[in-house]
Amino acid sequence: MERSKPICTKADRAAYIDRRLAELYPETPVPLDHTDAYSLLVAVLLSAQCTDKRVNLVTPHLWALADNPADMAKVPVAKIQAVIRPCGLSPQKAKAISVLSGMLVDLHSGQVPRTYAELEALPGVGHKTASVVMSQAFGEPAFPVDTHIHRLAQRWKLTAGKNVEQTEKDLKRLFPIEHWNQLHLRIIYYGREHCTARGCDGTVCEMCRTVVPKRKRPVKTKK
Repeated sequence: MERSKPICTKADRAAYIDRRLAELYPETPVPLDHTDAYSLLVAVLLSAQCTDKRVNLVTPHLWALADNPADMAKVPVAKIQAVIRPCGLSPQKAKAISVLSGMLVDLHSGQVPRTYAELEALPGVGHKTASVVMSQAFGEPAFPVDTHIHRLAQRWKLTAGKNVEQTEKDLKRLFPIEHWNQLHLRIIYYGREHCTARGCDGTVCEMCRTVVPKRKRPVKTKK
């Protein structure tokens, strides 16, 4: 891809990445299958340390048990755990799904709340999960940052942050707010396809070679 001027600054890198990812991934479907905010919330919770592909294989069996907070709260935790075991961390996740379902019924009339504070008060729901729900279920501007986006942001010299919290702040400053929801998905798509942990060390893929062309040594991610 030709570009009109050299990429010299962090702002240049961000602008190029924003433009190039939009070209590569004009459509940004949500990777986790869901039908409403509740099914998305549970799917994101299950995706911790698990692939979206596996979550999508498991959730139909979970919805066969119950597909809404009121019914899920009545399902024994052991039954939930048996179904979601392939996703890993099943004891913690099963308990979280059960308890948060009851909380949605008791505190929120069976609806998924639309604020970060209320979402993050639910068991198993951290800031990243809340951000995904806010952006993908409710259309609110958010920039969910997981460890993969954190790693790519460092490889692309968009942040020197040592944790996902600082990286999220840096990315929000660099990119237009109206691009956040699609851009975080585009980074995920690109990372999975071209800039994986084993497939690229900051010197291999198109994006790394373009935005940091003079890099000679592999990047060591700061956590």
